[in-house]
Amino acid sequence: MWLRLLILLLSGLSLVPGLCAAQPVLLVSLEGAIGPASANFVHRALERAQREQAQLLVLRIDTPGGLDTSMRVIIKEILASPVPVAAYVAPGGARAASAGTFILYASHIAAMAPATNLGAASPVAIGAPQGGADKAKGADREQSTAPADTLSRKQTNDAAAYIRGLAQLRGRNADWGERAVREAVSLAAADALELRVIDLMADDVPALLKALDGRVVDAGGTRHTLKTAAAVATEIEVDWRTRILALITNPSLAYLLVLVGVYALIFEFANPGLILPGVAGAICIVLALYAFHLLPVNYAGLGLILLGVAFMIAEAFVPAFGSLGIGGIIAFVLGSVILIDSDLPEFEIPYGLIAGVAAASAVFLIMVIGMAVRGRRRPVVSGREEMLGAIGEAREDFETEGWMHIHGELWRVRSARPVRRGERLRVRAIDGLTLVAEPETEH
Repeated sequence: MWLRLLILLLSGLSLVPGLCAAQPVLLVSLEGAIGPASANFVHRALERAQREQAQLLVLRIDTPGGLDTSMRVIIKEILASPVPVAAYVAPGGARAASAGTFILYASHIAAMAPATNLGAASPVAIGAPQGGADKAKGADREQSTAPADTLSRKQTNDAAAYIRGLAQLRGRNADWGERAVREAVSLAAADALELRVIDLMADDVPALLKALDGRVVDAGGTRHTLKTAAAVATEIEVDWRTRILALITNPSLAYLLVLVGVYALIFEFANPGLILPGVAGAICIVLALYAFHLLPVNYAGLGLILLGVAFMIAEAFVPAFGSLGIGGIIAFVLGSVILIDSDLPEFEIPYGLIAGVAAASAVFLIMVIGMAVRGRRRPVVSGREEMLGAIGEAREDFETEGWMHIHGELWRVRSARPVRRGERLRVRAIDGLTLVAEPETEH
């Protein structure tokens, strides 16, 4: 009996830690420009939070903005998440500009650290392509600051309606959110709290968790009461998968990958059987296409790049007096400039890189391939092919077979008619180690 009581007592004690353990709090850092890698990272962090039954996921933000498509993916993930998300602009000096403002408005809880700011959420800042600029001269100030065309107005109105809908969903200041879109205004943390743009301010993550203790949040159709006073946030580190995705979707690297892939395939076709250039080129092109699928790519730019490469290759084969080469360089540079359809500096291809790659491409395609073509056109100087058509001299008189001197060597030769010593013979075929020739006068 005592043994049974001891077993029951130990079983009860083993259940206490599980009953008393608080649900975890996860912390995710969203830093730098928001792109495909950021969206994937947040998606997997929310999946992990759901698996671990976390009571809260803190999204620590410090971003200048990012791509509209990636921003919307993150917002959709937050809106559908059964785990409450607290967007926290930190540390001091950080910002949630453009796309970061939308994410802050979409989160269940919006918080900021002192000396931080948010705003400037115009469509240009969040990576939407501009339809044009206002070129009217002498117009009044209101007309000059308005969007210049229908596409820009549509983008602005769409973004304004989007942030207003998020504000109404979370009970935040919708009017100021619309101003951030239409007028690109920004706001400091203290002012944001006063205007009900955010819910609270906190110096750091532990202070934020203490301030959120007892707060009731609706997420995924369920009301959650946060118990975070004694919780310790567990940070989700950026893993290798996210780092590789961030590297591949870097516009400059994607640009170089497609060019390296094209040049490697050209080299493989020019030298069949090497295998390695073809394999490497195919891998580079597949990776580049994957990156272009995730990035805002202007495929007219990609077409111009490929057209420019084709023109520069043609210059090596066609005597166009440089017109194809110059046209190819122009098409290549124009395509490179418009390849990425974004006004964000973080997602633009540097002009210095474009100039360097264009110059290297011109040298490689015009000079190197030109030299290879000229080399192929030179007469063969060795082997079986070189012997055919060569001229030698008969070393003796013979009726059908004898000896001839050719290229400093003596060869057995066969002729269809009698040959006199010293007569010049032209080789027409090779039969094993015997040459088949005919007198040159018959040719």
